[in-house]
Amino acid sequence: MIESYTFGRMSIDGKLYHKDVIILLDGRVISPWWRQAGHQLFLSDLTAVIDNAPEIIVIGTGDPGMMKPHRGLEEELKGMGIQAVVLPTQKAVRAYNAFKEQGEAVAACFHLTC
Repeated sequence: MIESYTFGRMSIDGKLYHKDVIILLDGRVISPWWRQAGHQLFLSDLTAVIDNAPEIIVIGTGDPGMMKPHRGLEEELKGMGIQAVVLPTQKAVRAYNAFKEQGEAVAACFHLTC
């Protein structure tokens, strides 16, 4: 579970992260998470997440929501049977925790700053 998020900081299962993170379906955390184009999110940026076959991917787009999914990304994921939930990071954290509490097969990726 994600305990807290503030601009540039996220606490997950008692460990503090200062770089963008991926949380895989099994709870493993990958950080830093680098994308091919900083504030654009492409399908190739989600390979580690997709390989674990989640039903839902929560995408945190940054505190003010500056990171944007590339056009068609949500449709590509839907075609793979994966629901994308795209929200500014603070709201995405709440959504991720709620899905986890409900026992959903959820993974996530979070841009921690802008």
